[in-house]
Amino acid sequence: MESLEKLHSTVSRAYKVNPNIHFEVFIHKVDGLSDDQKIETQREIHQRANDELSESGTDSIHLSFYLTSIYDHSIFEAFSKVVQKLIPQLPTMENLLNIFISNSNIEKAFLFDVVSKIYVATDSSPVDMASYELCCDFIDVIIDISYIYGMKEDAETSAFDNQSSSIIRLNSSTILYLREVNKYLAMVCLLREENFARQGLIDYNFICFRDALQEVFGIRARASMMRERNQNSLSFNGGSIAKEWDGRV
Repeated sequence: MESLEKLHSTVSRAYKVNPNIHFEVFIHKVDGLSDDQKIETQREIHQRANDELSESGTDSIHLSFYLTSIYDHSIFEAFSKVVQKLIPQLPTMENLLNIFISNSNIEKAFLFDVVSKIYVATDSSPVDMASYELCCDFIDVIIDISYIYGMKEDAETSAFDNQSSSIIRLNSSTILYLREVNKYLAMVCLLREENFARQGLIDYNFICFRDALQEVFGIRARASMMRERNQNSLSFNGGSIAKEWDGRV
């Protein structure tokens, strides 16, 4: 297929420039296929792509494949998995979410980028596509309502802040609970209605989670500052040494 030929050409050229590059391949327009056909299509494309790489002597390249469609949230889920690979703190974030849900009787928790609706982290339980779509729609509703009723006419900032929260009760006795981590991130939780009776405990655990998350990123920021400061110090000392040396041995 022409698409596979272009994929092989692009991957081979990129690999020559940077052997450490990661390749993520989106297989679009799978909405018209059944579940079995989707699995078979992905397997066939994966096999043929790897065979071509092996024949050209570049079988060390690893390709990751994702099935996507514009008619559901599969494209957002695929981007979420790609973005998560770029987050060094992901294991720590997942562990914090596991601790949070286990101590709050919550079934599932996502940490969302509010604007893109990409989840940057979730707990270790499997992601159900229907639950993920429900959380995305929930965020859309909150954003729309916030911009209509949550801002003053002369306000230029977002209606979201670290005190924002929302609750939606579904007919299935399930509760969607949103809490803002900051103006970029929000946690969305799914839990049974009877487990929401102790909301104070959930809110307290969320505050502990938010503080721990800020500490995780604070450590990285401080480490980056220390590295930059040390590099500047080395550059300055090198300049001083060069200035003192007059070239005589």
